[in-house]
Amino acid sequence: MSGEAVIERQLDLSNVLNDLVADGILDRMDANSIAGSQRNREQALLHPFAYIAGQHPQNLLDPSKHLTLDDLTVWLANKSGLEVTHIDPLKINVTAVTDVMSFQFARRHNILCINADGEELVIATTQPFMTSWLADLEQTTRKKIRRVVANPLDVAKYTVEFYSLAKSVFGAKGQTGDGRSGVANFEQLLKIGALKDPDAQDQHIINIVDWLLQYAFDQRASDIHLEPRREKGKVRFRIDGVLHQVYELPSQVMTAVTSRLKILGRMNVAEKRRPQDGRVKTETPEGREVELRLSTLPTAFGEKLVMRIFDPDVLLRSFTDLGLGGDDLKRWEEMTGRPHGIVLVTGPTGSGKTTTLYSTLKRLATEDVNVSTVEDPIEMVEPSFNQSQVQPKIDFDFAAGIRTLMRQDPDIIMVGEIRDLETAEMAIQAALTGHLVLSSLHTNDAPSAITRLLDLGIPAHLIRVTLNGVMAQRLVRTLCHHCKEAVPTEKGDWESLVRPWKVKAPENVYRPVGCLECRNTGYLGRQGLYEILTINESVKPLINADADISALRLQAMKEGMRTLRLSGAQKVGAGTTSVEEVMRVAPEAGK
Repeated sequence: MSGEAVIERQLDLSNVLNDLVADGILDRMDANSIAGSQRNREQALLHPFAYIAGQHPQNLLDPSKHLTLDDLTVWLANKSGLEVTHIDPLKINVTAVTDVMSFQFARRHNILCINADGEELVIATTQPFMTSWLADLEQTTRKKIRRVVANPLDVAKYTVEFYSLAKSVFGAKGQTGDGRSGVANFEQLLKIGALKDPDAQDQHIINIVDWLLQYAFDQRASDIHLEPRREKGKVRFRIDGVLHQVYELPSQVMTAVTSRLKILGRMNVAEKRRPQDGRVKTETPEGREVELRLSTLPTAFGEKLVMRIFDPDVLLRSFTDLGLGGDDLKRWEEMTGRPHGIVLVTGPTGSGKTTTLYSTLKRLATEDVNVSTVEDPIEMVEPSFNQSQVQPKIDFDFAAGIRTLMRQDPDIIMVGEIRDLETAEMAIQAALTGHLVLSSLHTNDAPSAITRLLDLGIPAHLIRVTLNGVMAQRLVRTLCHHCKEAVPTEKGDWESLVRPWKVKAPENVYRPVGCLECRNTGYLGRQGLYEILTINESVKPLINADADISALRLQAMKEGMRTLRLSGAQKVGAGTTSVEEVMRVAPEAGK
């Protein structure tokens, strides 16, 4: 498979096996066994690499491992003198690459355009020794072509996905009828692609929405943003806290997709001037039930739609998965294990407060207690809680919700957020009458929650009596364990991280590198940083009308509280995250 004699030679199972044996990668007995095991037509239609990898033969270059599809792809790239690439769908302009060639042309030659920007086309191939298509494509596109080798299963998968999506977008242009449908069941399960009302948009729009949801699940997105613009609308996913643009839709198609999603979320499709909220319950490709919360916002060029994805496996996680452990976990369990009092979780939007509260309630919600919540909105339906949603139009707000729950014989009450004096007073009253109340506040750190309550108008003596403790939190991206790299600690960076506290620097820290697993970001997943303030006898005297937050923070530190920065420093020392990530997310003490 080298030189002029093999330029127009298609890879087949026989010549691939022979070359792998000749190159000392595959044992001859394994090769003969694989060649003899291909019995049916379906197996014969597989790319030889897919079939070989599926038999899990031993890799002679690393006898402890099996020969994988990626190993074979790298070997082929070296053999053909081409670069190997990994197809990242988040970085591909689907509209541009599908305009380069037809679906039939791509399938016939086992190729896929993965970059059509500028004067060069990048074409991924699984048959690098077949080049008969090259001259035709250069002539029709009038662009220079650079060939790369890619995983054959990826090429096959994305060829179908990209062209199916492009076909649906093209077919949907100009079709913007508003559908009307509605099943009022809050727990209705949407089977992707199953709801095909004649009024609900045509099959093209259904296909686009199905792709959008499945793609988001595949990419581990937490939010989907549909943003209308003058000519084209943007589709963006938030992954590990960072937004990525994944597609552009013509404006009329964006409108139709938004209408379809509003139908699924049982929202008023005709109302485009006011913000609306809705929810959809569906399944991931793996069969896990997932809830999506929908929110629309009127903008200059149409309705912006944001879908927040609530995966029960993510929302109800163990404290270890959340990054809460050791002394911090003991302090948190002690605070939430008391029979009455108030426990607050603080932090900005997107800091993981809801996940912490749900995970805590899930552990507390045993058969012998009544757990009731008042939320705005209900983030996820959980069978072990009694959940209610505030309804401002009928004056059922947080305060009214707590007042009602007090007559429902609760043991534990969760209030979505304390926003005003009335809600705070009702939470205090519930705690004084023997209930455990969990809620959230928007403050930068744990000590600031006390001044926030004072600012709302709660007397200091009531805070001293009812408040069990406060936990402030942030989410940091965790380093990809496949590619993170140890480097000597820069003393200046470390001192900036732990200032003003004196904490010994570790000899090494880890920095992000980037690989296929993490899409070259260097990070994979997120964990929490926690700052836990326990209200004990030494802290209570410092809570007064003129409370000195600095003095309160110092006393809490003596009692074992770690600031968010110090919590981050601990994770940096353990190799979980980087100095830069903690500095980006966690505020300096007192700010």
